[in-house]
Amino acid sequence: MNNWIKRNGGHLIVAAIFFVLTYAYFLNPIMQGKILYQGDVLQAKAMQKEIMDVKEKTGHAPLWTNQMFGGMPSYQIWAKYGKNLTTYVIDGLKGIFPNPVDTVLLYLFGAYMLFNTLGLKRWLAAAGAVAFAFSSYNFIYIEAGHANQAYAIAFFAPLVAGIIMTLRGQYILGASLTAFFLAMEIRSNHVQMTYYLVLALIILVFIELYHAIKAKTTAQFFKAIAYLSVGTIIAVLVNAGSLWTTYEYSKLTIRGKPNLKSETTAQSTGLTKDYAYLWSESPTEIFTFFIPNAYGGSSSTTMGEDSKVAKALIDKGVDPGQAQQFASQLPLYWGNKPSTVGPWYFGAVVFFFFVLGLIIIKNRIKWWLLGAVLLSVFLSFGKNLPFISDLFFDYFPLYNKFRAVESTLVIASLCFPILAFLALNEVFENPDKAYIFAKAKLAFYITGGITLLMIVLPGLVLSFKGTEHQNLINNLAQLFRGDMGAANSVAGALVEDRQTLERQDAIRTLIFIAIAFGLVWIVIKQKINTTFAAIVVLGVVLIDMWSVDKRYLKDDTFVSSDVINQAYVPREVDEFIMRDKDPNFRVMDLSLSDPFHDSHSSYFYKTVGGFHPARLRRFDEIVENQFSKSVNHDVLDMLNTKYIITADPKTGTANMQTNNTACGNAWFVKSVKYVSGADQEMQAISSFDPKNEAMIDQSFKKTVEAKTLGYDANSSIKLVSYEPEHLVYQSGSMANQVAIFSEIFYDKGWKMLIDGVEQPYYRANYVLRAATIPVGNHKVEFIFHPASYYTGENISLAGSVLLILALGGAVYTERKKTQPAKA
Repeated sequence: MNNWIKRNGGHLIVAAIFFVLTYAYFLNPIMQGKILYQGDVLQAKAMQKEIMDVKEKTGHAPLWTNQMFGGMPSYQIWAKYGKNLTTYVIDGLKGIFPNPVDTVLLYLFGAYMLFNTLGLKRWLAAAGAVAFAFSSYNFIYIEAGHANQAYAIAFFAPLVAGIIMTLRGQYILGASLTAFFLAMEIRSNHVQMTYYLVLALIILVFIELYHAIKAKTTAQFFKAIAYLSVGTIIAVLVNAGSLWTTYEYSKLTIRGKPNLKSETTAQSTGLTKDYAYLWSESPTEIFTFFIPNAYGGSSSTTMGEDSKVAKALIDKGVDPGQAQQFASQLPLYWGNKPSTVGPWYFGAVVFFFFVLGLIIIKNRIKWWLLGAVLLSVFLSFGKNLPFISDLFFDYFPLYNKFRAVESTLVIASLCFPILAFLALNEVFENPDKAYIFAKAKLAFYITGGITLLMIVLPGLVLSFKGTEHQNLINNLAQLFRGDMGAANSVAGALVEDRQTLERQDAIRTLIFIAIAFGLVWIVIKQKINTTFAAIVVLGVVLIDMWSVDKRYLKDDTFVSSDVINQAYVPREVDEFIMRDKDPNFRVMDLSLSDPFHDSHSSYFYKTVGGFHPARLRRFDEIVENQFSKSVNHDVLDMLNTKYIITADPKTGTANMQTNNTACGNAWFVKSVKYVSGADQEMQAISSFDPKNEAMIDQSFKKTVEAKTLGYDANSSIKLVSYEPEHLVYQSGSMANQVAIFSEIFYDKGWKMLIDGVEQPYYRANYVLRAATIPVGNHKVEFIFHPASYYTGENISLAGSVLLILALGGAVYTERKKTQPAKA
């Protein structure tokens, strides 16, 4: 044990520093018992309400919830994959460490593992880990509540480390670690982040293949690929339950193929380009990589009392208080994204060493890093570089399923510090100090020169005017009663404020670049040893990154638990509705600004609206065609919308009205009208009597008329027992009749039983379930038992066992290698 501590003492010290840094960053909130206020997490709390309530009551989390959009699978809301080993690893991390300490520690330790794998000495690896972990968007994702996204990013570095180990000949250890970290990556359940990493890894593999062919070592290369393939298969098996359900469900969501021909285009699967490209990086916005406020910071960034806008308004006779208030409302962020929490800042020190790395690194890994950076940057431009973006959107599998294309920059945020610290390692290790110093001067002239230009003449490079600048001037002119001179004066002052903000950060960047270059000079002149220099670099990088991160993930972002709980304080109308004991009615809350992109009401009761980025495509088409221009009351009735909430246009007070024409949980219809195709079906429900007639696609006709249909005016069918995954109805009729159920049709797991015997059901009214119920009194049940989950879970168990065996085998093999050979 003492020998182990002696061998690994340095790593333990680094680990202790990581813990200290992470807890220090969140010290005040932790000490005060505060919780991170995350908008997306609050949305998720409402989405998960029914799931968590049932889980608390029964111990089982249902795989279906009716809380939003009339009903949907819970796979992408909350699902327990209990036979997946990685579930317990993640639960353990979240149980031991407070949020978001666990995420930052994963950032740090994962990157530290990668830098050690790349051969960097301990303190240089620690500095590189800090540079990656504190990259601005790693913290911005935490602030925004993108917990899964942050976790997925945290496993990038150790996964790359496992792959590089394998490619360098550590087959068993590398493949086992690859399997584990890929399993963790997949379990993080953010396919978009994983997809972007795969794109980068494809570049790595092709570069490795090229060099293997060149060096005539293809046998070793393909051996490594074979081991990595086995590791990948194990990781996929471990996550079979989540992957299978996600794949099955995704095809029927807004990321799948449209059902309506009117919405079908040449590229008809996935998101629309307008939606996918909404958050596209402007080409010159990459200046934020090293000057954080080059584009004005976040959408909520405001200038202080000395703003040029306030002074311009005061000069026009506006009261100083009003001038300051008005100035604070004008946007300093001037990019073309709808909004932003903050910039993609990789660090001034990292930027200098990255450029130095492009000059002095000869290792083939440089070309992988450069290729991955260029690809991620070009793709992040989205609509601003359609030639490349459209190529991927139209032809690369799955790429069109993802929105916010600026997120591709997560790859650049990984590659920048890797190349930067490989360059610094070269500075430390290369004996030709004259060569290194000459190249360092060149890197300083490039980075310092660009930054100096951004201080002296920023307007030469950036316009500081957003796409809506002219509209802003026109609006200001209206406020000044047509005085265009005053409007242009204020708009010009806003441009000056933006330049001031950029110039301040550019000066800051130049200082850090000068410090980085100075450190190189000191090392080359052998004024300090490389260990101390690495520690100094760690400190400088930390100061640089920490100060920017604190602009976005700061102590004010944390609030007391009371504030979180007050986010869901019921209104008077909510309390009235919640007194209704009917187990499965719905509410349409039109008092929300957009009831189909807000889950707030779903916390209290089942809603027609809600929020989820992967809602069912058919329901989304209902929203677009039946609710976007005006609310179709017939559709509300068939969805059993018992209450409608509106807002008083003057006071904003929520008002409620009871919908007496709601059809109920289930009912028999008098007649069936057959339609051909989704477009006719959508048109048919635009105006119909849902209580008495059903619109059914022609493809279901044989199932509908398997028995001779009739109609009994005295028949009845009612819901007698409700659980999200198990609905029980009691029917009584003197004829075979078509029953409509106000439940969303989803045939990937729902089965219907009549008196315990499974029977066919079908779709009606575009999104609902229907069935032909035979004459007599019957017990009708709908049970949700998806094979994709339950069979997938059993596969996950087998995969988890294989993963444990692989890791155990790797540990045994490595220990055997380290044991001294016996004579």
